[in-house]
Amino acid sequence: MESVSPQVQEAPAQQPAASAEVVLEVEHLVKSFGENHVLQDFSLQLHRGENVVVLGKSGSGKSVLIKCIIGLLQPDSGSIRVFGEEVTGLEHQELDELRARVGFLFQSNALYDSMTVRENLLFPLRRHWINKTPAEEQAMVEEALQSVGLEQTQNMMPAELSGGMRKRIGLARTLILKPDIILYDEPTTGLDPITAREISQLILDVQARYTTSAIIISHDMNCVRITANRVALLVDGRCYQQGTYEELRHSTDPVVREFFEGAVPRA
Repeated sequence: MESVSPQVQEAPAQQPAASAEVVLEVEHLVKSFGENHVLQDFSLQLHRGENVVVLGKSGSGKSVLIKCIIGLLQPDSGSIRVFGEEVTGLEHQELDELRARVGFLFQSNALYDSMTVRENLLFPLRRHWINKTPAEEQAMVEEALQSVGLEQTQNMMPAELSGGMRKRIGLARTLILKPDIILYDEPTTGLDPITAREISQLILDVQARYTTSAIIISHDMNCVRITANRVALLVDGRCYQQGTYEELRHSTDPVVREFFEGAVPRA
């Protein structure tokens, strides 16, 4: 049964301010698949405490960008620095250590169907060889589930959860290691409008509670409006333009305006 969530509030007029510290920097990134030139000289900075939404059309390279950042894909050229460390040259163990500080919420949630919710949440600890006492593990599971409002689901199986609940559990599994950066890949895809809005609000709650920095890949304009401190438009493999949601929504550039046609204005 779907849990009853608190009433979702409109995103605050002033979201948490980002610091000047750059925690992730992408410079002149290039990635092609044969003749398909997906990323072409793409550059972007992410500051501590900031949510940046990368907005682009389907097939524009948004998910490729995320996979390059966490080392699932190797770029053809360019630089990716996380906490000042070049990602593209890291060995497997070094990359694994970095991934403990960078959480990744998959579009599909990627929960293991044969594991309970609790076992799914503890999987990152096993993967990163993090040793905790049973009491410490239990406390971590309870805190992560409390953060997403699903404390009662520990012994449930993924098949028993709704789409929105699975998305929340996926986020709880990401939060259990308390990452400094979270990468969200289409966090509201496949959800009904009410649940999508709840997930967008949850992203804001996580940002405020854990002071996370996040890159959010999305084409859901309501998610963009609610979550973004800054929006970066990915067009033709490049960062075409950046700004707040309101700045870009009022742009006179026809390329930018195409993204915002039909978008619901803030009340």
